Amino acid sequence: MTSSAEHTPERPEGPAAADVGDVPARRGRVRARRAAVMAVPAAAVAAGFAILTAQGALGVQFAISGMPFTVTATELKGKGFAQFGGLREMAEGSPNAGDTGGQVLVVTSVIKDATLTKLCQSVDLGGTNLIIRAGEGAKKVRASDLTTDSTQLSGDAAFTNIEIGNDASKLNKAGDLGRGPIGVFSQQSDTVRIANLRQTNYATTAGVFKLPGLKLGFSGSGC
Repeated sequence: MTSSAEHTPERPEGPAAADVGDVPARRGRVRARRAAVMAVPAAAVAAGFAILTAQGALGVQFAISGMPFTVTATELKGKGFAQFGGLREMAEGSPNAGDTGGQVLVVTSVIKDATLTKLCQSVDLGGTNLIIRAGEGAKKVRASDLTTDSTQLSGDAAFTNIEIGNDASKLNKAGDLGRGPIGVFSQQSDTVRIANLRQTNYATTAGVFKLPGLKLGFSGSGC
């Protein structure tokens, strides 16, 4: 989340580890060394993220499936916001890897305390969509230490006391999880608000995630 405006554990300072003899993994490491992720300036958030290159690779908390999912909310509000770029790794031999070497360039967004109104999450399973909805009534979805890894994000965003161009290893507004690899461009702010949020995510984690009015089901269309 800043879902994706148009998403940790220990982070290595170099490219993510892979078997030396694995050709796709070697290609992934070359991309990581050559690459630099440009975190999004505030004015560009509403237009979407521009992922350029990354000198360092994000440590992963788990191997991602490689299947993107959509997250929407009519409003997201957060205190303690940080954003930086990196890589996510799929499980070795994942059928979703294609020619990517099992790696996805992402923009990681961390919010210390977040509330979301009318949350919708959907994943395309091929012909049908698994949908989760929550926070559609008086109670809002609440999360602490919310982390999202996104490739696309849109909405109308506003920040307070934003800092753009920090070294990701020196971020301090979103706690320990809101600190990225050394040498990576980043931004942070005291608060963030995004109206009409829409994200394409590959991973989401949270210390606490409260989903009032949770509904889960299948549908022919996603969020």
